[in-house]
Amino acid sequence: MKIKTKGKLYIVPTPIGNLGDMTFRAVETLKAVTMIGAEDTRTSGKLLKYYEIDTPMFSYHKFNERSRVDKVLDLLGNGEDVAIITDAGTPGISDPSSILISEVLKKDFDVETLPGATAFVPAIVSSGLNCNRFHFIGFIADKEKNKIELLDDLKNEKSTLIFYESPHRLHKFLNQLLEAFGNRKIAIGRELSKLHETYYRTTLKKVTHSPEMITLKGEFVIVVEGAIAVDMNDEEICDLLKKELDDGKSKKAAVKIVCENTGVKRNRAYELALKL
Repeated sequence: MKIKTKGKLYIVPTPIGNLGDMTFRAVETLKAVTMIGAEDTRTSGKLLKYYEIDTPMFSYHKFNERSRVDKVLDLLGNGEDVAIITDAGTPGISDPSSILISEVLKKDFDVETLPGATAFVPAIVSSGLNCNRFHFIGFIADKEKNKIELLDDLKNEKSTLIFYESPHRLHKFLNQLLEAFGNRKIAIGRELSKLHETYYRTTLKKVTHSPEMITLKGEFVIVVEGAIAVDMNDEEICDLLKKELDDGKSKKAAVKIVCENTGVKRNRAYELALKL
């Protein structure tokens, strides 16, 4: 008989709103492991009871994530398997587990992540926007300066952008998006997979001018159209470069500014700058 010497860490997604989205494999895994680390044991207790899972739980959330690492490593070292779940969705996607996974891998234990529910996937697929290339940001910390700087960095990103936001900050955030990006197509999803799932497919200008169109309940997934590259000829690009050079900027700085503001490729702008 082969003796198991090392345990495995399982990352197990849970439904984001509809209990029917729990997979057979997720249920089997949660029944088979020795312990389950749960973001909120009361919330997860209801899920486990529904699926008749009696595996013991321990709390594992963003406030104790670092202190729980040793507990999990001890269990794995004793040959015990451990699963991590959150209140809803996939651990590590805007929820804790990345610190734990990193430490577990450093100690040469195996990590297996089960496929399953996460809110941004149905949101971008249902948005009607380009979902072949996207940039997931999730929640942004509500520090005004940091948020504005991040949005400014993203304004020329051509990929579709995906954010999470809470109801009490939604309207303010939509106005910040409009200020940073200008008017763009957006899709806002709320109560995804639940009875009152709703999508608002509109533009930033329309939704900020008519905020009453959105019911402020549940967490929101905001999908924003990526930046559209500006079609400019060489003369127009040179005019912008000259303006920056006349203001005392170096050629390198002028190229950087023009590319950020227009979406023009850096190599093209730099070649034109060398001729000035």
